Amino acid sequence: MLLIRCPYCEEERPELEFRNAGEAHVVRSSEMTATSDEDFEAFFFIRSNPKGIIYERWRHIHGCARFFNAVRDTVTDRFVMTYKAGEKKPARLPKVGK
Repeated sequence: MLLIRCPYCEEERPELEFRNAGEAHVVRSSEMTATSDEDFEAFFFIRSNPKGIIYERWRHIHGCARFFNAVRDTVTDRFVMTYKAGEKKPARLPKVGK
C-alpha cells in the first residue's frame, strides 16, 4: 500500500484516505466566456500524461479534507514530495532512491 504525506496534517497516511483530483497547476482563463470551443475543451479534458514526473492535485478526504499538490513518478508510482495548494511548483525536486 502506498503512503502519502499530507502537508497539512504532516503525517504519512494510507492511500485509501486520499483521492486524486487531476493535474496540478492548470490555469483557468480569466475570460472563459470568450474562450473558443477548442480551448474550452482543452482546459477541461486534455491533460498531459507523461512517463515520469507529474504534478497532481490530491485531496485528503478521510483526514483534513484539504487539497494539496503532489509530485509523483508515474513509472514507479512513488510520491517524490507533497506541498500545500497555492504554492508554486518546486524549483528542485529531492533525490529519491530507486
